[in-house]
Amino acid sequence: MSQPPNPSAPSLPGCWWHPNRPTGLSCARCGRPACPDCLREAPVGFQCTDCIQTGAQQQKQQHRQYRDAGMGSRTIAGARLSNSYVVTATLIAVNVVLFLITVVQAKSLFRNDLAPIWMQGALQPLVTLGGGEWWRIFTSGFLHYGPIHIAANAFSLWMMGRALEQVFGKIRYLALYFVSMLGASTAVLLFGDSAPTVGASGAIFGLLGSYAVITLKLRLNPTALLINLVINAYITFSIPGISIWAHAGGLVTGALVTGAMLYAPARNLARWQGIGTAVVVVALVGLISWRATEFPSLDCSLRQVQEEYSYSCKLSGSG
Repeated sequence: MSQPPNPSAPSLPGCWWHPNRPTGLSCARCGRPACPDCLREAPVGFQCTDCIQTGAQQQKQQHRQYRDAGMGSRTIAGARLSNSYVVTATLIAVNVVLFLITVVQAKSLFRNDLAPIWMQGALQPLVTLGGGEWWRIFTSGFLHYGPIHIAANAFSLWMMGRALEQVFGKIRYLALYFVSMLGASTAVLLFGDSAPTVGASGAIFGLLGSYAVITLKLRLNPTALLINLVINAYITFSIPGISIWAHAGGLVTGALVTGAMLYAPARNLARWQGIGTAVVVVALVGLISWRATEFPSLDCSLRQVQEEYSYSCKLSGSG
């Protein structure tokens, strides 16, 4: 009895990259035949090396587009995640540079208040409101009296500013810092005496107020916050010459601005944060404007007598 001949086994296609290697495998993505050496495990099946590389490039491009569109991982304040401290470092540098300028002008490390730039930038209610020298509201926050003053504030700003800059991002952090400075100056203009007020501590206390709101919002351990508050309260009330109103004004303002940022509606977050911060600014400006109505109009000028400078004011129109 004759048997039919055995059918020939079907020939396997050669690997796309190694044609001399027959293979029964193929890429799950492009379908091209591939030998085991040219396949890699993928989320779905096995893919060839070309498809793996193309997929990685597309993923990077999509991630870049996603990030540029303003999406991706965010902090509780809506800022992009970052390890940059450039704003904090810049603020410290500006404070230190201005201190050195006053030292050079005054030719004294400990009596740099004799420098013309110090006299023209320190916050004084009479000169600021009566003389219309509104720039003092902010310039005073970058001037300091003596090396201990600048060293203490630079250290405090570096310790607190780095963490808050990461939470808020550059723009929000700058807004928090300068609005806190405005709040500190507002308190001095409303309740302070005629003594000149300088220093970054008002804005730094705003950062401390911000830290308090974040602690409450995230229900963090308040031990570090309480220690900071106790230490700063002791320094504020025990050392003569420190402006209590500047510290209090900065603390309250920083807390208000942070509350406006952290408790803003998630939809259109940046817009609502801007509105909340603007409300605080308008309220502070309104208080300053109201206070200015209680001061007479003055003409103020810087005078030099035998290499010494003095700042004097007189009623407008008087001889």
